[in-house]
Amino acid sequence: MKYKTMNKTGDELSILGYGCMRYPRKNGMIDFEETKNQVITAIENGVNYFDTAYIYPQSEEVLGKILSDGYREKVKIATKSHISRVKNIEDMTKIFQKQLKRLQTDYIDYYLLHDVTLEDWENFKDMGVLYFIKNEKENGKIRHFGFSFHGNLVNFKKIVDDYDWDMIMIQYNYIDENYQVGKEGLDYATSKNVGIMIMEPLRGGMLINKLSKESKKLIEDFPIKRSPAEWALRWLWNDENIDVVISGMNKYEDIMENIAIASDVEPNSLNEDEISLIGKLKNNFRDKIAVDCTGCGYCLPCPHGVDIPLSFSFFNDKVLFGGFYHPVFYLMKTSENKSYASACLKCGVCERKCPQDIRIMKELDNVKSKLETFRYKFLYRIAKLMFRR
Repeated sequence: MKYKTMNKTGDELSILGYGCMRYPRKNGMIDFEETKNQVITAIENGVNYFDTAYIYPQSEEVLGKILSDGYREKVKIATKSHISRVKNIEDMTKIFQKQLKRLQTDYIDYYLLHDVTLEDWENFKDMGVLYFIKNEKENGKIRHFGFSFHGNLVNFKKIVDDYDWDMIMIQYNYIDENYQVGKEGLDYATSKNVGIMIMEPLRGGMLINKLSKESKKLIEDFPIKRSPAEWALRWLWNDENIDVVISGMNKYEDIMENIAIASDVEPNSLNEDEISLIGKLKNNFRDKIAVDCTGCGYCLPCPHGVDIPLSFSFFNDKVLFGGFYHPVFYLMKTSENKSYASACLKCGVCERKCPQDIRIMKELDNVKSKLETFRYKFLYRIAKLMFRR
């Protein structure tokens, strides 16, 4: 495992971080034993940075329970507060105390404001968050302070300039090089000596599962044999300004693959041909994708029950790969609980929460028109009868 020393904190962190948003599940619940095995495997192979959040369902509790078995001092925990849950400093204090209890720890190594906008940051300051952070730092309960961000570059720079941040977390991957904060924002924060953590390195799995046939062939034909995940991760670690790449690993084989890559990479090691390949993958992907959704789930719950990320995932599958089975499986997944796109009543709640600024209501109309046709409903009924036999 390769490590980087954080400029401001002095911590030596594994360049591969463990994202705790997407633990393995069984029967709709977090599979604790499998999660425990995976987390311990990662720690024993050198991963020492674990990222969770107050709003990730049961994530903090599960991580705390696992680490309490002799692993807490071997890792750095990063967790986040959230503006929607905080109306005053008392709320923030209650949430923080609850997080300490969930994580079964006396301190948080990296405490972040979650998905902050410029307006959020101004509101946080007005309610006294800086005093709260200062006080908890002095008490040793918060070691370092940062924020995660999904907004535009202009507002990002304003927030970065307004406080002496220890670190920030941004969405970044080879198709987002010029999206949201992008490369310019990454380098700007680095110039301020701020640590850089990367989320969505595989774009919610899109850079593995949503590649077109053309992209897959480009990868297969390239002289150096690497998986789509390895190409995406190596592209990130090629940038010397990136400190930690946080991967939402929930399969043993993915953990071991990512650890192997993180033990082998060096900054500025990709040659011109390798960089050219990734450029082709980037252009191919952005030309084909229908909805630029990462499946983060921030748009949920929908007041009317629509499973928005699932709808967009099947829509992208249909656009990228064709065939009738994607719409049929979409109907099988959404019809029983009426979570299909046509249940949308255009209240707009989802669009106000989407960090990607997707025009969700319009795109759900597109899902409805493409996947909920009479033809696919007829095929779904046939498939349903066959599966019942």
